[in-house]
Order: sequence, then structure tokens, then C-alpha cells
Amino acid sequence: MTIIAIDIGGTNIKFGVVNTKGVLSQKDSIPTEAHLGGLHIIKKIFAIYDNLSAQQVFSGIAISSAGQINNETGTVIFATDSIPYYTGTEIATIVTEYTGLPVTVENDVNCTALGEYFTGAAKQVDHFLCITVGTGIGGALFVNGELYTGSHYSAGEIGHICLIPYGRPCTCGQAGCLEQYISSSALLKEVTETLQIHDLRDFFQLVQAENTAALIIFNRWIDYFAIGLQSLVYTLNPTLIVIGGGISAQGSLISTVLEKKLQTKLMPNHRKNLRVQTALHQNDANLIGAAYHYYSTSTKGNVYYSKKEQ
Repeated sequence: MTIIAIDIGGTNIKFGVVNTKGVLSQKDSIPTEAHLGGLHIIKKIFAIYDNLSAQQVFSGIAISSAGQINNETGTVIFATDSIPYYTGTEIATIVTEYTGLPVTVENDVNCTALGEYFTGAAKQVDHFLCITVGTGIGGALFVNGELYTGSHYSAGEIGHICLIPYGRPCTCGQAGCLEQYISSSALLKEVTETLQIHDLRDFFQLVQAENTAALIIFNRWIDYFAIGLQSLVYTLNPTLIVIGGGISAQGSLISTVLEKKLQTKLMPNHRKNLRVQTALHQNDANLIGAAYHYYSTSTKGNVYYSKKEQ
């Protein structure tokens, strides 16, 4: 059995083919062109399906998407204005009616966690946090071997934990949110203003070279990061924190320093056996996790089918 896996991000739509063992192949991507809205994204999904299905037969489609997702109906509950007219889009209904295939949809960060749980850094770990660092900050919570999505499918909004009361204004309408201080966009803004560097890869090279100015920014960023995680560790007592998103490419440069800093902010029983690791699958985790979500829910009969198949 093989399925099409699709990851809808703000910049790119990634896609590929995933089998039941979590092996990803035929990976590719196209621009999202998010400013053109939700309907435009749906049309791009159709095009991906048309292209891949012309080459082989698939048993279903697994979708990872930005936004708050009702993973039972495959509907976007809420999305910011970065993707206009996306809120309320019934992705599963629309895609399955077009393709005739069963479809699942899950939040992108939840898919990152599922991908790492399936075959990655969190394999066989029942209690862990996953935080993705990109333009914004996303989070996913794994409790007792299950993804916790909350009463309205909206758990894990780690980026909107208040770090600095009355601090920097946030897109959510509040101020001082964690993502305004530790997201890659926030870090890049500070790096650009202070060091006149416009690429975080160049910044991290300076950090590795122990450049004094770069280390000051890096250490403050790590400290903010650790403070944001501190409350979550006290609340959930995980054994592992997985760092995903583009920043995960930095590997141990981030995970080792962050783990040491976090250890200094925790009581003994909470820091016991706690590890911080970057995502093993890096930017492929969403596709693999979307497939895991499909395969695990299809065995429970929770995949959305088109009316003509029921």
C-alpha cells in the first residue's frame, strides 16, 4: 500500500509517496502562493494528484497543513491571514470528491511529531514535546503514546505562550509571545540589525567560530528558548523535546546548548533523563507524519471517504 503525502506550508507545498513502513520517495515541491488563497491551494493539490496518479495507483491521500485542523473531518478550523480565505476550507471533503480516494488531514506540527514518533528521533517515546521553529513557532504534545490535540483540536500553540509581558506585539493580537523572540524570523531580524547578516546559516557559522557578537545574540536566544520550554516541562514532564523546522538543520549546535541551559532552569526530578534532540527527518517529518496519521486512522475507520464510496 502506498499513498500520496502532501504538506501545505506558507511558502511551499511539499509532496511525495510514502509506504506503510514510512519510506518516502518521489519527493518534490511547488510554491504555495499562499496570498492567492485557500481555493488556489486546493487546485494545486488536484494538480499534484493528477500528475502522480498518471504514473501509478494510490490507496489514499495524507495531508499535513498549516492552521488549526479538525483531524476528524479534515477541515481548517482557523488559519491566519497569511493564507486568505483558508479558514473553514473542508479539505478532505473537496479532495476526496475530486480524487475518489480516502483522505486524512492533520496540523503540520502534529505531523512533524507523528513523523518523528513513527521512524525518527521520538520512536518508541511515549512522553515528548515537539516544537518547530520557522517563520512562527508551532508545537505538538505527545502524552501516553498519543498525540494530544485538546478539546477543540487547538492544543500545542506553544508560540503564543507569553514570554515577556507587554512585550513585542504578536500577530495573534497579544504581546510578548514566545514566537516574537525565538522564531527564525525574529532571530534573523535581530541578526540583520546587529550584524548586517541576512542568512541564518551565516550567523550560525559565526556562532561555531565563537564570534563574540554572534555568541551574545545566540546565548540570549537560547535563554529565551529555555524559558519558554520550562513551563511546558513542569506541566507535562516529558522525557524528550524534539526541535523541528528549518532550524533543525543546525543539529547539535542547538540541541546540546539548549539542553544544558534548560537543565539549569528545572528541578531535579524534571530534568532527570530529559533530552533535547533535533528532528531526525528534518523537513521531511511532516510528510512521513501525515502518512503515519493516515495509516493509523484508517485502521480505526476514521478516514474521510467520498459519498460515492460509502
